[in-house]
Amino acid sequence: MTVGKTLPAISLLVASTLLGNGTALAEKKYGPGASDVEIKVGNIIPYSGPMSSFAIMGKTEEAYFAKINAAGGINGRRIKFISYDDGYSPPKSVEQARKLAEGDEVLLLFGALGTPGNVAIQKYLNQRKVPHLFVASGGTRFGDSKAFPWTMGWQPNYQSEGRIYAKSILANQPTGKVAVLWQNDDSGRDWLKGFRDGLGEKVDMIVADRSYEAGDPTIDSQVVSLFNSKADVLVALSGPKASAQAIRKVAELAWKPTFYLVNTSSSIANVLKPAGLENSRNIISTDFLKDPADPAWKDDGGAKAYNAFVAEYLPGTDGTDRNVVYAYSLAQTVVKVLEQCGDDLTRENVMAQAAKLKEFAPDMLLPGIKINTAPDDYFPIQQMQLKTFDGSTWVRTGEVLTGEVGHQR
Repeated sequence: MTVGKTLPAISLLVASTLLGNGTALAEKKYGPGASDVEIKVGNIIPYSGPMSSFAIMGKTEEAYFAKINAAGGINGRRIKFISYDDGYSPPKSVEQARKLAEGDEVLLLFGALGTPGNVAIQKYLNQRKVPHLFVASGGTRFGDSKAFPWTMGWQPNYQSEGRIYAKSILANQPTGKVAVLWQNDDSGRDWLKGFRDGLGEKVDMIVADRSYEAGDPTIDSQVVSLFNSKADVLVALSGPKASAQAIRKVAELAWKPTFYLVNTSSSIANVLKPAGLENSRNIISTDFLKDPADPAWKDDGGAKAYNAFVAEYLPGTDGTDRNVVYAYSLAQTVVKVLEQCGDDLTRENVMAQAAKLKEFAPDMLLPGIKINTAPDDYFPIQQMQLKTFDGSTWVRTGEVLTGEVGHQR
C-alpha cells in the first residue's frame, strides 16, 4: 500500500466523521430556557396564604431535581428550578407566570398548584405557546387538548372523583340524605358537578349544600347548617384547612354521618392530625398514590426509593405527608418527559413528548394505575381507589375505579 493512496482515504474518513459530528450537533434543537448545559423549569406554588400547607410540594420538587442534578442531570443537562409564590391569588399567579415566561424565559411551567390560579394563566400560556404541564389540580378543563393544546393536567380530574363518591353512596346508602360542603371556586364547582352528575336521577338525595371562600377564617357556621339538615352523609369538597376545621366541628357536634373527603385533603400530617386522628376515624376518601405509612409497602421497591430520597434530600420532613408523595411523583413524570425529549428541547417537542407517555409508573402510583397520554388524551391518570381511615392509617378498599370523565382506556 503506498502513502499516496492512504492519505486521501484517511482524509475522506476524517471528513466524513466531521460531517457526521456536524450533523449530530445540528440536530440539537433548543427553545427558550434550554441549552447544552441547562433546562429551566418554572413553577408556581402558594408558599403563603390560605393554601400554604402545599408549600412542601415546591420544596419536594426542588429536592428531587437536586437529586437528578447530582446524578448528572437529564441527558447531561442540569435542571434549574425556578419556583415563585402566588399566595393562592389568581392575579399574583398571572404576575408570576409572566415573570417565568418573559423574564426567566423558562422552557416550561410545571406543577403550578391550584385551580383558580391555573385558570387565570391558562389562556396566556397557550397564546404564548409555553408548555403548561402537569397542573397540580384536578380541574377537568386542564385536559381539554383541543381548546388548550399547551396545557395538560396530571391527577384524576375532580369531576371523575365526584362521580366515584356518588357511586359509593348509591351502592351503600341509596336512601341516604346527603349534605355537601364545597369551596366556592372552580375546583369546588368541578367536584360538585361530578358528584351531582354521578347521582343522576337521585340528585335529590342532596338535602343541603353550603359553600365557603378559600380565605374564610372558619367554616363552622356552614357545618352547623349542614348538621341541622339531618343528613346522614357528609361530602366535603374542600381544601386542607377547611377540611380539618370541618372534621373538628363534626366531632364537636357529635354528628356521626358517613363522611367523604376529597383526596387532596386526605393528608394525615396536614389535615387529619390537626383535626384529631380519633375525630377522623372512618372518613372515606380516594387515592391513586401509595401511602408511605401503610405497612403494605414496607418491601415495595418504589416505596423504598421514595423513603431513601426523603431521608437524603428532605431530612426532617414528614415523608408520610401525601403532598410530598404527590410532588415526588409529579417531578418523576416531568423528568420522564424531558428524558424523552433527548436533544430536541423545544417547547413544541416538550408537548409532543408529554402526549406520548405509555404505561409509565412513577414509584408511588398504586398498583394497576399507570400514566398514559396521547395527542387527544390529556388526562394522564384516570383511576382511583377508595380508602377508609382507621384511626392511624388509610386502608384501601374495593377495586380501582374510574369516574368516566375524560378518554377511557
